Amino acid sequence: MFLGEYKHSLDGKGRLSIPVKFRGELGASAIVTKGLEGCLFLYPKSQFEEMATKLAGLPVSSANARAFNRLMLSGAMEVEIDKLGRALIPSYLREYADIDGEVVVNGVYNRIEIWDRKAWTGYSRSAEKKSTEIAETLTQWEV
Repeated sequence: MFLGEYKHSLDGKGRLSIPVKFRGELGASAIVTKGLEGCLFLYPKSQFEEMATKLAGLPVSSANARAFNRLMLSGAMEVEIDKLGRALIPSYLREYADIDGEVVVNGVYNRIEIWDRKAWTGYSRSAEKKSTEIAETLTQWEV
């Protein structure tokens, strides 16, 4: 399980140092892909395979299903995690998430999110202001 918020920087080659607490569950490689709200998602391979199987079950006749499959799957890339715990984030994904230096790495249970630090600050402040409203819409799930 991934939990917590960590501030990091990409190095000059576009490598991200994965927080130590996340490295064991990721292993020697992981899958990084386009996320939602402008971030990147980083999954352990087993979690990504589970999600991809669910996505493959969506109806190809649905334009939204096709679009979501393209977002999540065609942009995905396996990344190796080196001995120092760094992963090279592909340039097209760094561009997608507008990441070039300071980042926030968040643990979100079964995935890791990688955000540009300024984008994360804006997003989290907005979500915090609406937290009560958001919580009320989730009452059907008994969270």
